[in-house]
Amino acid sequence: MRRDAFVEWEQRFGRGGTGVLGRLHAAAARRERIGADDLHDVAEEVRRPVAALAGAAGYYADFAGAHGIRHVRVCVGTSCFVSAGDHTIPLAEAALAVEPGSTSADGSVSLAGAYCLGFCYASPAALDGHTPITGPELGDRLLSADHPVVPAIPYRVTSRRAVTLAGLTGAEESWQVWPQVVAGGSPAAIRAEVSIAGLRGRGGAEFPVAQKWEAARGAEPRFVVANGDEGDPGSFCDRLLLEGDPHRVLEGLALAGFAVGANRGVVFVRSEYPAAVGRMRAAVAAARAAGHLGTDVHGSSFDFDVEVVEGAGSYVTGEETALLHALQGFRGSVRPRPPYPTEYGLAGRPTSVNNVETLAAVPWVLRHGGAAYAQLGNPVETGTKLVCLSQRFRRPGVYEVEFGVPLRYIVETLGGGLKPGYTLRALQVGGPLGGFLSPDDLDIPLLAEVLAGAGVALGHGSLVAIDDRITARELLRHVWSFAAAESCGACTPCRVGTRRGMELATRFPTDSEQVLSQQEELFEVLSTGSLCAFGRGVPAAVRSLLRVYRDELLPGEH
Repeated sequence: MRRDAFVEWEQRFGRGGTGVLGRLHAAAARRERIGADDLHDVAEEVRRPVAALAGAAGYYADFAGAHGIRHVRVCVGTSCFVSAGDHTIPLAEAALAVEPGSTSADGSVSLAGAYCLGFCYASPAALDGHTPITGPELGDRLLSADHPVVPAIPYRVTSRRAVTLAGLTGAEESWQVWPQVVAGGSPAAIRAEVSIAGLRGRGGAEFPVAQKWEAARGAEPRFVVANGDEGDPGSFCDRLLLEGDPHRVLEGLALAGFAVGANRGVVFVRSEYPAAVGRMRAAVAAARAAGHLGTDVHGSSFDFDVEVVEGAGSYVTGEETALLHALQGFRGSVRPRPPYPTEYGLAGRPTSVNNVETLAAVPWVLRHGGAAYAQLGNPVETGTKLVCLSQRFRRPGVYEVEFGVPLRYIVETLGGGLKPGYTLRALQVGGPLGGFLSPDDLDIPLLAEVLAGAGVALGHGSLVAIDDRITARELLRHVWSFAAAESCGACTPCRVGTRRGMELATRFPTDSEQVLSQQEELFEVLSTGSLCAFGRGVPAAVRSLLRVYRDELLPGEH
């Protein structure tokens, strides 16, 4: 079994705490850059080697760069790229008179890029401190002292029943299931009901939830974690749930804790969603005051409490082993599996990590029954899925649909097609590493297995419309740039391979046999040698792009 040396140190001599990122955030807020004195102070507080803190401080985007009094993050994710091309950072640079990754001479302002801020429905976007700014006049708005109010995330239920969005639509209130379950329910009965429902993880892996909970019932103590580090550029449904219905997420986490036999839960929220961090913490305090959390919950003998941890800027920490490293304040790098987190997770203990969207569906399943949930969707992929439509659609937003509906229904009926003046050239599914489909592929149903057969991964369910004004070469370079920037660096094939991919992208369009051969060799290395789905997913995503844009990128092959 391969284990991280600093994780081993923490288990042997530390307390398995989750407060390191918070301390580093506080240090970063006090000055322009985290310094050696800060690292020594935090290391002394948490009883860790300074090297462990230095590794984390140098890894995360929120700590690695310089911060001015005013810190602006500009989104360079796919929807913003489609909306404004590569112009967002230059516009912000011109407006603020500071280069990306730098601070102005007087320390008053700093600028950084971020691959998604969760405003894909109103892109391009930026965060001025914690204040969101969206719209095509991004540069002008950064110069203004008054920022227009950003529109709320549009959402709509189109399935037969509102499940994940039941709270937001007013169909159901939160905390209606938990009191009865914790007072007189059975963990085994909960797992059985979720198994009947056929509920699978909504973070992309689609692993059966009941099986994961059962696997996590090892030696005590046990943990449950809500993965709110949705990072796929183009997806913003987790932000909708964390900000708009935090109590439903908490109730789902509490029910997961009861099913697993865990007395402690953690909600990990990405720092790119500052409003979500605040609302989740307020919801935890309110739930604790209402008696939903704490000791002997609702008169039972079951103790359960939750804390919220803010991330620090890393796409790969959406992967569960990297997320667990991040929670403990280590570098958010991926760990080889097995052992799986259900056996060896937070603090080396059995841990169930579930996506926010997954947890938000659990109260409905237990209130209405697993059989009712299984009647929705497809016999193999049951229930509903949240899909996110980007700014280029006439009606962007979050839609709750049943599994199995055709993509064409989502794109043309729900989304209304593209806005006037734009023609759909490609559809990005599941984020940059999900893949691309052509307009001729829209009759494919929203089913992970069928989509995989078409060369794309469902992922979080984001659908980003790529219009015909974006060139194939620009899009290819964008995908490789994302992969190179967000690789955690834990394995050489991904760390070096993604940078090699950027080099090869500059040689397209091509019909050179040498270039194509080098690319295939690179794909083979990434696919077979990468530790996690990030590196292994890059080749499939690029292949799908080359297929859709074959006439532009491979002129000799048509």
